[in-house]
Amino acid sequence: MSSREPLTGSLDATDARLLLELVANPRATGVELAARLGLSRNTVQARLARWEANGVLASVERRVQPRALGYPLAAFVAVVVDQHRLDDVVAELSEIPEVTEVCGMTGATDLTVRVVARDADDLYRIAGRILKISGVERTNMALIMRSLVGPRTAPLLDRLAGGNDDGSAVDAAGSVGGAAGDSASGDR
Repeated sequence: MSSREPLTGSLDATDARLLLELVANPRATGVELAARLGLSRNTVQARLARWEANGVLASVERRVQPRALGYPLAAFVAVVVDQHRLDDVVAELSEIPEVTEVCGMTGATDLTVRVVARDADDLYRIAGRILKISGVERTNMALIMRSLVGPRTAPLLDRLAGGNDDGSAVDAAGSVGGAAGDSASGDR
């Protein structure tokens, strides 16, 4: 699903609890999820079906790490584009296998392109291929040295499920539990 397609409907606290359980246990069956959360199997199955229909869940493809495929290098390429050629440029970028994501931006650049490469020579080849696209005026590349905070939604799901803005969760009894690393004794 592209980001141009709107998600229909919204998620509630039960959806968030169910999604958090899937984050923690991605291979859990509908029966297991229902038992862990105290929901009926039909409720779980109906919500899973609704999420798929509405594009709430991303494809499994997003879980495959390029490093495991032999692409240990990653970079962001800032691209300035002739605005009359934007759609053509995006279409050509999507034809490059090493391009894993393209985002339209505000500011000095028009696109941010995430690419992966096997080594420095491969990265140089990919950068050259991007520069050859008709409509690309200039690029600027930044090598990703290390991912410090990966793509995540669990903190947002926790908040929706009844957690607090400080990252602590509210348990079934309504007690507020501390965020990871907080003292359990209550001493501050």
